[in-house]
Amino acid sequence: MEGHVVVRILSLLLSSLCTWVPMVVMGRTGNITASNSRPGVVNVGSLFTMNSVIGRSVKPAIVAAIDDVNSDSTVLPGTKLNLISHDTNCSGFLGTIEALELMEKEVIAALGPQSSGIAHVISHVVNELHVPLLSFGATDPTLSALQYPYFLRTTQSDYFQMYAIADMVEYFGWREVIAIFVDDDYGRNGIAVLGDALAKKRAKISYKAAFTPGAPESEINDMLVGVNLMESRVYVVHVNPDSGLSIFSIAKYLRMMTTGYVWIATDWLASVLDSSESIDPDKMDLLQGVLALRHHTPDSNSKRSFTTRWKNLKNKETNGFNSYALYAYDTVWLLARAFDVFLKEGGHISFSYDPKLLTTNGSSLQLSGLRVFNQGARLLQILGGMNFTGLSGQIQFDQDRNLVHPAFDILNIGGTGFRRIGYWSNYSGLSVTSPEILYTKPPNDSTINQHLYSVIWPGETTVQPRGWVFPNNGKPLRIAVPYRVTYKQFVTKDKNPPGVKGYCIDVFEAAVNLLPYPVPRAYMLYGDGLRNPSFSNLVMDVAQNKYDAGVGDITIVTNRTRIVDFTQPYMESGLVIVTPVKKGKSTAWAFLKPFSFQMWCVTATFFLFVGAVVWILEHRMNHEFRGTPRQQLITIFWFSFSTMFFAHRENTVSTLGRLVLILWLFVVLIINSSYTASLTSILTVQQLSTRILGIDSLIASADPIGVQDGSFAYNYLIEELNVAQSRLKILKTQEEYVNALHLGPKGGGVAAIVDELPYVELFLSNTNCEFTTVGQEFTKSGWGFAFQRDSPLAVDLSTAILTLSENGDLQKIHEKWLARSGCNSQSSVVNDNQLSLASFWGLFLICGVACSIALTIFFCRVFLQYRRYIPEDEEVAEPEEPESSRTTRRSLRATSFKDFVDKKEAEVKDKLKRKSTSDSKKQASQASDGHLSPP
Repeated sequence: MEGHVVVRILSLLLSSLCTWVPMVVMGRTGNITASNSRPGVVNVGSLFTMNSVIGRSVKPAIVAAIDDVNSDSTVLPGTKLNLISHDTNCSGFLGTIEALELMEKEVIAALGPQSSGIAHVISHVVNELHVPLLSFGATDPTLSALQYPYFLRTTQSDYFQMYAIADMVEYFGWREVIAIFVDDDYGRNGIAVLGDALAKKRAKISYKAAFTPGAPESEINDMLVGVNLMESRVYVVHVNPDSGLSIFSIAKYLRMMTTGYVWIATDWLASVLDSSESIDPDKMDLLQGVLALRHHTPDSNSKRSFTTRWKNLKNKETNGFNSYALYAYDTVWLLARAFDVFLKEGGHISFSYDPKLLTTNGSSLQLSGLRVFNQGARLLQILGGMNFTGLSGQIQFDQDRNLVHPAFDILNIGGTGFRRIGYWSNYSGLSVTSPEILYTKPPNDSTINQHLYSVIWPGETTVQPRGWVFPNNGKPLRIAVPYRVTYKQFVTKDKNPPGVKGYCIDVFEAAVNLLPYPVPRAYMLYGDGLRNPSFSNLVMDVAQNKYDAGVGDITIVTNRTRIVDFTQPYMESGLVIVTPVKKGKSTAWAFLKPFSFQMWCVTATFFLFVGAVVWILEHRMNHEFRGTPRQQLITIFWFSFSTMFFAHRENTVSTLGRLVLILWLFVVLIINSSYTASLTSILTVQQLSTRILGIDSLIASADPIGVQDGSFAYNYLIEELNVAQSRLKILKTQEEYVNALHLGPKGGGVAAIVDELPYVELFLSNTNCEFTTVGQEFTKSGWGFAFQRDSPLAVDLSTAILTLSENGDLQKIHEKWLARSGCNSQSSVVNDNQLSLASFWGLFLICGVACSIALTIFFCRVFLQYRRYIPEDEEVAEPEEPESSRTTRRSLRATSFKDFVDKKEAEVKDKLKRKSTSDSKKQASQASDGHLSPP
């Protein structure tokens, strides 16, 4: 190889010396300087590794395309393409030399290379000489048009392939992958894009396993042994097709092609499989269950015709061809069509010396022999604007000079072949419908519309692998457990294995036991045991990889969810307020406490008022409301107060009386019920010893507030509720809880304690309900187990916790550790405010208005009866009657009205009836007398 390199260099130097002329020269193959006539022959170069998987498919395709162009009279009439091929031998150094040699041949464009690394180097050469480089195989995403303006990629960029893999990872629900790649431009840059694509899906590359190009099997073996000890079981293999199968051979030997593993290969594997009609069964045995991507080329008549023609091509070394052969064929036609447009525009071919290279005459390399293609910029512009349909599909470039409509087939290898389980396109993501059909519909790449057919995974199973295991490196899961000082029922240190115990530990162990795989774990106490640790610091240490997980009474709050992942809550929680209470002391006059003095006075007044109203309405027609004045007074009092107990024996017969009584009995019912409830509360329940009724009154006051040491409530009150830090008092033990509440704010204690509900329930039970909660929970949260971001164990444990809740095991664990007999956390408490008139004045107003209306109707009716009852001769005064007589008459009439009101209704109606009859007869008699008298 070294001798070959020396020979090539000497050949290059001699060629440079022989062809140096200090003026513009004519091309030896017909590229005439400054000629307006169509050239008979133009030179086209090709650069690729011929003895490679891609090269063996590309070489016959390029030759076939050159022949087709030269035999097609509609394209480049009168002009032939002369192909000059150079072998890059998979070497960046040799590829550069071959490129320089090719540039000496005054080519109008170069086809290739297939290697991204070589393309990086050669792109600098063509940029300087203005020769378009049309690459059908360099897929490195960093080969951009901005950095390399004369580089034009005629195949799909790995940028899109990596996003296709990221969509597959998201579709199957994996969060971490391990990238296995060759450590060159092609491998590194492709995997860098994969990392960016996964990050957008909240996934990541957990480890990058790189190996040198041409690495021996021992190096690959050591690399695979290392990744097999890691957590992730999803491997993305991005290597060269010529050496890629050795990875699977070694993986098979290491038993890494069995159940639980996931292997995703980029398009290199499909290139290997497509290059031959029949594949060695031993090779296929290495690839069972592997997922692979392949460039999507739509079915067409021209593609089928080329497939048939392939068998008859000369100098082919393989029975099949891969997608790169189609792209290479289309690249030749792209150049031919563009150059035809160039010539039709009147373009001509000319080459000139590069002034920059003329300054290197002192060098033995003699680079001044290289010439610049003067019309290269115009040809490149035409190439970028071409649009036609080739064997690989539509050949058109976007603004970034990438082929439009990038798409890939997703293959699942199994048995003696492979099957297509779906497609990926940047138009609609994953789909089982071909991209050509989707292009006719509106784009829709939402997650719910992503679909693939079922997959047969390694180990010949259809059960989707979990994608991860616990690292097989002898290291158990590092679990931080808070070393609590208070409420040790939840979690505390234990002398027996596993070293901790409590409600939280039992829940975690029960959930782990439901997982279908073992979880090696080691509990590590967090804290010094002298005071409760800071739970926020514990969560932060988990996020910083000091621990793998945090297990305990860890509250799920917003700022913590930003740095770690929590499981499903296994305990409901929320902040509540604890205050002291005092027992109500009963006295001989306790029955007067329910109502205020004003309420008692108004109630008594209305009892008498309603009794009097009913007596007035019933007196004239109900014999039970008649009698001597003494008896009637007694009746009024008796009836009034007997309605309090609904024990009145007098019946009401008047309509107005019944109406008033019904309304009054309703008022009495409300008053009785309220009195009974209030008196019961006073005699039987506790009373608050403070004025704190809820979070609003607590914030509004200036009293000290107690919080548990290490609780998130401290920061919550300061940051969310704007409580002054000076008001907060940290309490470390339950004894401090009790003392602070007993002392109260005036004695150096606190007015209330803000803590989470599970702690409060346990505290109240331990203190025999000496304290109580007031108001409602003013936050809603829960306890969960904390894991590092994107940990798959958090998802599996969440499912296990739901199972524990559904089958009742979670409640059994709760009863084991936390069940206590005693008080309800929300004990019945009352305020010492009495029921006042403000709560009942509406009822009294309705009743008063009803009584007034009834009395008005009654007296109007009585007055009308009275007017009818008085004799007519009494209503007509004598004209000459003295004043003294009239005064006496008015006095008698008033006395008569009082007597009239006292008369029975029946008696009045009877007399009025007789009077009405007498008046009728008298009128009839007068009418008869008037008729008989003479005129």
